[in-house]
Amino acid sequence: MAYTPKTPARHRTRSETKTPLTGASVNVFNNSPTKHSKAGAGDTTNPFITSGPSRPGSPIKRTTGGSIAVSKSLRRQASAGVIRKGGVESRLDVVTRDYVPPPPKSETKRSRSQPARDTRDRFITTRETPVDEVAATLDLMSLNPQTSSPGHTARLAAATGVPINKRILAYHEPPPPSASDALLSQQRELVRPLYARPGELPTSNGATSNKARKIPTQPERVLDAPGIVDDFYLNLVHWSSLNILAVALEGATYVWKADSGEVVQLGEAPEGCYVSSVNFSQDGLYLGIGLSNGAVELWDVEAQQKLRTMAGHSAQVASLSWSQHILSSGCSDGSIWHHDVRVAKHKVGELIGHQGEVCGLAWREDGELLASGGNDNVVNVWDGRIGDVAPGTRTAAKWVKRNHTAAVKAVAWCPWQSSLLATGGGTNDATVHVWNTTTGSRLHSLTTPSQVTSIQWSPHRKEFLTTHGFPTNAVMVHAYPSMERVCEIRDAHDARVLWSAIGPAGDIVCTGAGDENLKFWKIWDIPKVKKSKQAKESGRGSTSSSILGIR
Repeated sequence: MAYTPKTPARHRTRSETKTPLTGASVNVFNNSPTKHSKAGAGDTTNPFITSGPSRPGSPIKRTTGGSIAVSKSLRRQASAGVIRKGGVESRLDVVTRDYVPPPPKSETKRSRSQPARDTRDRFITTRETPVDEVAATLDLMSLNPQTSSPGHTARLAAATGVPINKRILAYHEPPPPSASDALLSQQRELVRPLYARPGELPTSNGATSNKARKIPTQPERVLDAPGIVDDFYLNLVHWSSLNILAVALEGATYVWKADSGEVVQLGEAPEGCYVSSVNFSQDGLYLGIGLSNGAVELWDVEAQQKLRTMAGHSAQVASLSWSQHILSSGCSDGSIWHHDVRVAKHKVGELIGHQGEVCGLAWREDGELLASGGNDNVVNVWDGRIGDVAPGTRTAAKWVKRNHTAAVKAVAWCPWQSSLLATGGGTNDATVHVWNTTTGSRLHSLTTPSQVTSIQWSPHRKEFLTTHGFPTNAVMVHAYPSMERVCEIRDAHDARVLWSAIGPAGDIVCTGAGDENLKFWKIWDIPKVKKSKQAKESGRGSTSSSILGIR
C-alpha cells in the first residue's frame, strides 16, 4: 500500500504527550557520541537524529559542553519545556538591556539652492564668550596694513574708518530740515514724480493742454468755514439755482447769498446732533437738511422758517437729492427713502440695494432715473417711477455696477447728454467711470492720483471737474470723451478737498475742505451771446461778476 504524505497543517497543535528529554538526545545536542547512537540510527521520525556518525562538535562548545551533569530538576524543567536560570542557558552571555536608537535630529529640510540660515547675531556672533575678552583680542590686531599683513576684517575696518572694537550703530545729529536746505528741497522735487500715481502732474501749478486757454490757479474768493466737519461721507455744500450757497458747520446751517454777500443762519440741529447733508430744491426755494439722528428737515429759504421734520431713519442721513416735490434721502443703514413733502405721510417709497452707507445720491434732471453710490463700493441706478409703499416691499435697481473698489461718493449726471453718468471711487479706487445708463455699459475709465470726492460736469463745455483728497488735495479738469487732463490745481486746499458745488451760471466752482475754507475757482467761461431784453429782465448773469462785485 503506497504511503500518501499528508500536507502539514499551517498551524500545528501542540501535542499533549510530553516526550522526556533523554540522555541520548542531550548527547546529540552536545554533539558527543554515546553508545545509544547506534540504536537510534534507524529512527527516521526524529529529524534531529541522523543515521550516520555525528559530525564533530564545535571546539568552543566542546570545551564548555559534555561535562554538565543532568540532574532530576533539570530533567523536570526540560520536560516542562522551559529551562530556568541555572540550567543549560545559564552559561550564555544574555544581554539584559535592549538597544535604544538615538532620537532623530530635527533638521529643517531646505532646498539645495537655499543655504541654512544663520541665527546668530550679526554684531555679537558668539554670546558665550565675554565681550571684554573679545574686545581685548581685537585690540591686539594691527589695523595698519603697511607694517603687517592684515586680514579681511582689518582691511574692512581701515577702509571704512570704523574702529573694530567700537559700536557700529550710534546716535548722530538729525539731518537738516528741507526748508533750511535748498539743495535737499530741490532733490526732493526731482524725485517726487517717481512716487506719484499715474495721471498726476509733476508740479503744483495748473497746466493746460491748450495754450490759448489759461485756467487761473488762484481762487477768486476765499470764505472761512469754522467748524466744518472733516468727514468724507457727508455732503455739506450745495449751490442753488437762485445763486445761494448752503454750508453746514457742525450743528448749524448757513446760507450765503452770492449777489449781496449776506450770510444768514437758518437754524441749529437738536442737542447732540450735527448736520450731515444739505440740498436745495430745483427751484431754489426750499432746502433739505439731513441730520445725524436720522431726521430730515425742510426749510423755506426766503422766509427762513422750518416747515417740517420728517423722521424715520435709524441713522444719519449723509446724502439728499430733489426731484420736483420728492426729496430722497440716503441713510447709513443702506436704505433710500422717498419723501413727498406735500403730504402728511411723507414716506412714499423705499429702495433697498446697498449694504453700506449711501454717501452719493443724485436725481437726473428729468426725474426718470436716480443714481446712488454707497460705502459698499456699489453704484445703483434706480427707476424714477415711485409706487406705493407696502410692508416687506423690495425694489430692485435697474443697473448695479460693482467696478469700483472703494466707497462711491462722487455721483453726477451730464447736463448736455442725459444718458451719461460719472462716478468716482475713494482711496483704494481713485478711478472715474462714465456709464451709459440706457444700455448699462461702461464707456470710459480714468485713473486719478488720489481719492475722488466729487464730480461736476460743465454745462457749456464737454469737460468735467473732479476734486481729490490726500495726497494731492487737487482740483482737476478733464476733457470728454478723450479723458485728457486739461488742468490740475494741486494743493488747492491745505487738507483734502471733500465737497464741490457749481454756480448757476456754470463758470464758478466752490470747493470745501477740512482746512475750514471755502474757495471759489473760475474754471470755465460763459459763452458769449447777444444781449436781449429777456436776458436783461431775467438778471441772471455770471456768478464771477457777482462775487467780484461784493468784495
